[in-house]
Amino acid sequence: MATNNKTGSNNILVPEARQALDQMKLEIASELGMSDYNSIDKGNLPSRQNGYVGGYMTKRLVEMAQRSMGGGTTTR
Repeated sequence: MATNNKTGSNNILVPEARQALDQMKLEIASELGMSDYNSIDKGNLPSRQNGYVGGYMTKRLVEMAQRSMGGGTTTR
């Protein structure tokens, strides 16, 4: 019996988190100098710029997880 267990990079495991993740993405893009990131055609952006946004999101999410597990504070 096959299971339909799709896990990909665009699947959000907690649907309620989508709004918070979208807000974080816009904040990080703004910090990186892409203030109109929401209206930019991502297909025309260099992969390096898109990668920065995703990379910083990942870094910040890891920091948040470490703090919640009692790992103390981290520096940015």
